[in-house]
Amino acid sequence: MSAALPPFPHTEEPFGRTELLQLDTTAHEPDACLRADAARNRARLLDAAARLVAEHGAAGVTMEAVAAAANVGKGAVFRRFGDRTGLLTALLDHSEKKFQAAFLGGPPPLGPGAPPVERLRAFGCAMLRRSAEQLDLQLAAEPSADRRFASPPLRVLHGHVALLLRQAVPDADTELVAHTLMGYLNPVLIHHLTRQCGMPLERLEAGWRDLVDRVTATAPDTAG
Repeated sequence: MSAALPPFPHTEEPFGRTELLQLDTTAHEPDACLRADAARNRARLLDAAARLVAEHGAAGVTMEAVAAAANVGKGAVFRRFGDRTGLLTALLDHSEKKFQAAFLGGPPPLGPGAPPVERLRAFGCAMLRRSAEQLDLQLAAEPSADRRFASPPLRVLHGHVALLLRQAVPDADTELVAHTLMGYLNPVLIHHLTRQCGMPLERLEAGWRDLVDRVTATAPDTAG
C-alpha cells in the first residue's frame, strides 16, 4: 500500500488558449534559461523519479531514492526541486509534457497521421496505461471540484478528444461527448476499478475501445 502523498498546491488558473502544460514550480528558472548541462541533469532526475513511480508506486519517490537512482548526491535533488512536493509537482509536469508531445506530434496512431477513431482508441489506452503507472501521483494532484474542468492539463486533453470527435462524428455535440469519454479516463474511476474492484487494465482498455466504437458508430477494430 502506497503511503499518502502530501497535498499538491492549487492556484487559480486563468482561462486561455490551449498550450502545453506549464506547472513546474521552478518558474524562477525557466527551462529556456537553464544551461544545457543543468537541463540534462534535471531531465535525468525526473526520469529516475518516473522509474521509481512505475516500479514502486509514488511512495517510492523520496529525495534519497531519486538521488540514488540518478547516481547523484542528495543535495542536487534538493537544490533542483526544493522538497518532495516540488519534486512530485515537477514530475507530473514532466509526464504531462511528454504525453502531450506524443499525442500532438508523435507517431501514429496516437499522434497525427491515423484516422480520428484510431487516434481516439490509442489516446484512451495510452492514458489508461499512464494512469495505472502513476495513479497515486495523479490522485494527489486531482483539482478540486470548482477547478477541475478549468485545469490547464485537463482542458488540453478534453480539447484534443473534442477535436478528434469533430473529425469522426461532425454532427454530434462533441463538447459534451468529449466530457463523457474523459469521464471514463478519470484517475478516481481508474483507482476504483483497478484497485477496489480488481479489474485488469486490459479489460479497461477493451472497454475504452468498445465505447469509442459505439460513440462513433464504427465497426470494432478486430486487429486491435
